Amino acid sequence: MAKDRELLYRYNVEGTANVLNAAQKAGIERTVYTSSVAAIGVGASGEIVDETHQSPVEKLVGDYKKSKFLAEQVAVNAVANGQDVVIVNPSSPIGALDIKPTPTGEIILRFLRRQMPAYVNTGLNFIDVRDVAWGHLLALQKGRRGDRYILGHQNLTLKQLLEQLADITKIPAPQHTVPNWLPLTVAWVDEKILAPLGKTPSVPLDGVRMSQQTMYYNPDKAVKELGLPQSPINIALKDAVDWFVANGYVN
Repeated sequence: MAKDRELLYRYNVEGTANVLNAAQKAGIERTVYTSSVAAIGVGASGEIVDETHQSPVEKLVGDYKKSKFLAEQVAVNAVANGQDVVIVNPSSPIGALDIKPTPTGEIILRFLRRQMPAYVNTGLNFIDVRDVAWGHLLALQKGRRGDRYILGHQNLTLKQLLEQLADITKIPAPQHTVPNWLPLTVAWVDEKILAPLGKTPSVPLDGVRMSQQTMYYNPDKAVKELGLPQSPINIALKDAVDWFVANGYVN
């Protein structure tokens, strides 16, 4: 929807500029800006990339990624103008208190609700959400002005993530893959035909396009320079499962 896209850029790009301007006027010595690995983009299929990688903005899939890239450029420009800003780029967080839930939480919930009979061949970098929080504090204390740090941990295929969930919950993991064209077709029909008629798309087209890319990242810089914790992903998954169940999300 055009209105949603407009709000996305307003919140992410204009919002970043407003907050950084306010911090400067208030005399804040250092600001940690929360970007995303979405702003970095992806490498070739299966390639693990680090902070030195940058996909051209026109290659970033969807307005969310494009808006995060442009917002990060606002932070970069602030540094160029003398402001002390450190940029952190979290990957896919996992853990308790996922109120919304996040896209990662949605995967876990669909699994718990047994709404995932098959999966797509994709991969993501995951991190315990508590490590993301520590990463922000460590960036404030130890980060280098103007640098960006990937807050991530383990690269896993979606199949590997679902198998870990199966070990935790004893719910069988899906055994079949979905051809890439199938969710893409469903999403296209949802967004291009049904959405203009007032139906909320059940499968976001940009989300499907993103799932066709392997989104693997290397967090070594944050681990070495900041001391970013690398807590086991299976513990974060169990915490997420327990929290969703205890708070009535599954039913």
